[in-house]
Amino acid sequence: MSVRIAIPEPTGLDEAYNARSLPTYVDALLTVGIEPAVILLDSPPETVARNLAETQGVLLPGSRFDIDPQAYGEARIPGCGPSDPARAAVDELLLQDAFNLRKPILAICGGAQALNVWRNGTLIQDLKTAVNHQPGRQVEQAHRVRVAHESRLAALLEAGDREDPWVNSSHHQAIRAVGDNLAVTAISPGDGVIEAVELASREHFVLAVQWHPERTFRTDVLSRAIFAEFARNAAAWQPRVIQESVAR
Repeated sequence: MSVRIAIPEPTGLDEAYNARSLPTYVDALLTVGIEPAVILLDSPPETVARNLAETQGVLLPGSRFDIDPQAYGEARIPGCGPSDPARAAVDELLLQDAFNLRKPILAICGGAQALNVWRNGTLIQDLKTAVNHQPGRQVEQAHRVRVAHESRLAALLEAGDREDPWVNSSHHQAIRAVGDNLAVTAISPGDGVIEAVELASREHFVLAVQWHPERTFRTDVLSRAIFAEFARNAAAWQPRVIQESVAR
């Protein structure tokens, strides 16, 4: 049986963005032997549920839209961009399914922020630091990240990348308060911005990164390792319902 990963359309509000960004995620998944199951954001919940029943993991991609600050109990500030309700609704269904059944999760950029908020964390609505976190998709080495020892992410670094590997960057929001049972596993050393979190559990693979490994999959060792490890965990997944103590 092939391994299938649920991945929502990045946005329901900008087809041009989807056409530009979704193929890079699909290409990375296919290259590591995973069949992408693209979830259309206009699908009714029952259709999403049927699709999820045939998947072994979830990839939450980035999006050009921001998380609604009401989701983490804040009023919107002028620097916070518009939100995408359809994407937020599908993310909720995918995260609930993945945590209920301990399906592996890889969350990227806006997907990492969505995961953190779903776990009752908060965000910086408009990031202002000395580090440029918005150079865009054309810049493969935007800034370095400092990876926590003994983390899942650290285990993926090769010897030559152990000291603050380079990553790309395309975001103006970031994690502020870390969500329930998530651990910070990478920061931007220049300003302390959180660049990666992981679920504090060795039994459930949940990795969220603020950068875009799908964009540098062909050229960067760490990017390939992230997707390969995600694929390995998805292939090994077996259904297991657990009871969460966190109220939803």
